[in-house]
Amino acid sequence: DNNGCCHGSCTHVWNYAQAIPHLFPALERSLRHTEFCENQNREGHQTFRAALPIRPVNHEFYAAADGQLGGIMKVYREWRISGDNEWLKKMYPMVKMSMDYCIKTWDPQNKGVVEEPHHNTYDIEFWGPDGMCTSFYLGALQALVQMGKFFKQQLKVYQSLYEKGKKYCETELYDGEFFIQKITVDGLNAPNPVAASQKSYGGEYSDEARKLLEKEGPKYQYGKGCLSDGVLGAWIARMCGLEDPLDREKIKSHLVAVHKYNLKKDLSDHVNPQRPSFAMGNEGGLLLCSWPKGGKLSLPFVYSNEVWTGIEYQVASHLMLMGKVEEGLEVVRACRDRYDGKARNPFNEYECGHWYARALSSYGLIQGLTGLRYDAVDKTLYIDSKIGDFTSFLATESGYGTVSLNQGRPSVKMSSGTVAIDKVMVSGKVAPFTKS
Repeated sequence: DNNGCCHGSCTHVWNYAQAIPHLFPALERSLRHTEFCENQNREGHQTFRAALPIRPVNHEFYAAADGQLGGIMKVYREWRISGDNEWLKKMYPMVKMSMDYCIKTWDPQNKGVVEEPHHNTYDIEFWGPDGMCTSFYLGALQALVQMGKFFKQQLKVYQSLYEKGKKYCETELYDGEFFIQKITVDGLNAPNPVAASQKSYGGEYSDEARKLLEKEGPKYQYGKGCLSDGVLGAWIARMCGLEDPLDREKIKSHLVAVHKYNLKKDLSDHVNPQRPSFAMGNEGGLLLCSWPKGGKLSLPFVYSNEVWTGIEYQVASHLMLMGKVEEGLEVVRACRDRYDGKARNPFNEYECGHWYARALSSYGLIQGLTGLRYDAVDKTLYIDSKIGDFTSFLATESGYGTVSLNQGRPSVKMSSGTVAIDKVMVSGKVAPFTKS
């Protein structure tokens, strides 16, 4: 209540937040500037927490794989939202430098997967390839290739990495129902933690933890678990205007599994030694991870038993994008029932601090239900409704208003400013439209 928490607009937390890029796009672009300019050194390493006042920072701690790779997709998003080609021209060299750092650091063998120990939003390092961070990698490679095409560059190396990574993820990391982690300690550039005395990326190991390390691998992994964030990079790719970086049916299967295994209607019997006040007792919520097929580790990643609203909204939005509207709404209802004004402030979805930014993933529900997205580069409005006819809010760089779909015919009504629309695509087809 009395202190700030999680300073520096942490990149991997703000990955989830979809509200500011649409409502205040110039402000969001300033975040990209901070990440790729003040927070990135000449090697491409990004610190994932900015210093205040904004200034160059030291680079003594690990980069965050999900944060840095997500930033590459978000540069693409900001370009499509703003239509500012000159801004992209300025940012692109730093973005490419960042991508090259990511490859060198986490995929030095050029397999197309993130496999070296990689720091992430759970405040730990995953060892070996996993669906979550590799989906970020594939989305970032897609974004870089698309930006390169605009500059008439043939980025064949990055396209090849994407194709290899996609194949690996869909065969080696997909268990037939959902995407998992393949815990790896051998064959990496990082020293095997069992052989490297008692120090590793996770710091000192106690005697007890060392025995578990030798038996199960490094602490704080998820292995065969069903991770709610397991295809998070694929959701962010869609939010940024990119195509699905993985097979659509496999993404859908993963999300259906998350809904099936991780959504709990009553947490009375759920053990959560971390921060149970997020969701507890007879309340419902979406767990960060479960192990429905066994294989739960003795020391899984530390937040695995918790419920975070930012993850609930992104899973719900992603389910909606895949046509699973009722399943998505079920997740939203569980979340909002907890924040009904009786036990919690409806406007303060706290996590590691009050009014936590991850909850701004809720703005993605608009796109999830309607498929509504305006591309200022191509001056195209996209609609892919999962709910039939609708009227929805639309915010762009140059103005805001509402978009309606009535018997398949779109119309746009601006309340402030203007928006240049040359074409409207409804469910993948060009549609006549009216504008006022």
